[in-house]
Amino acid sequence: MSDPVRAWHRLAGDSVLLDGFHALKHALRFGAEVPVAVTADRHAALALADELAPDVRDALDALLNEVPRETYASLVPRPHPTAVAALAVRSSRQANLRALARSPRSAPVVVLDQPRNLGNAGAVIRLAAGFGATGVVTTGTLDPWHPTVVRGGAGLHFATAVERLDVDELPRGPLFALDPEGEDIRGVKLPDDAVLAFGSERSGLSAELRARTDHLVALPMRPQVSSYNLATSVAMTLYHWSATGGAPAS
Repeated sequence: MSDPVRAWHRLAGDSVLLDGFHALKHALRFGAEVPVAVTADRHAALALADELAPDVRDALDALLNEVPRETYASLVPRPHPTAVAALAVRSSRQANLRALARSPRSAPVVVLDQPRNLGNAGAVIRLAAGFGATGVVTTGTLDPWHPTVVRGGAGLHFATAVERLDVDELPRGPLFALDPEGEDIRGVKLPDDAVLAFGSERSGLSAELRARTDHLVALPMRPQVSSYNLATSVAMTLYHWSATGGAPAS
């Protein structure tokens, strides 16, 4: 690219920031459109690709533009240790909604009900991508495509459907919500088309989502321990789903 910095400034307002080598690697693996990528050390970035991501090495070789370190640092909110950054086209909302609405689904949808912590949301998206979940939906005001969420998700927004919806727009399927008063999850088989809902870090499930819930389930927890981290709760629940093999919807 003849002038990657000019292209960056032209595209930045409407694009997804991929912050660091691993975010760019994941985005490329899952088909993201990446119009511009920069690095302060092209040789080091390609050496990382040789070691950790040979499958996208050629794509990175064609994409990466070396710029002075000061220029790189001026383009990102916080320089990444790998000194790599890129801009990607956000996944189509229409395509994400189609994926979330597909029936039958072969994997659950994760719902974060009015989450507050951007880093937690990113960690959940990374988990969902790793488990092959159909998607991650947030309700409330948090933008699941916020740059801090994308950073926490390591570019894996492109590996699953990520959208913000109102509670009355949630995908169809039996809704299982995590709640301390629910049935012990170890006795429950979660169906592949389940909608798995997790309340906010501070206030738990909203009244609106609770009213739509089909089943309340609880994670095993030692008495006097108040709660798990949100991403930990999602990880435990998705592991339980994957380990029990899913089940047909009732």
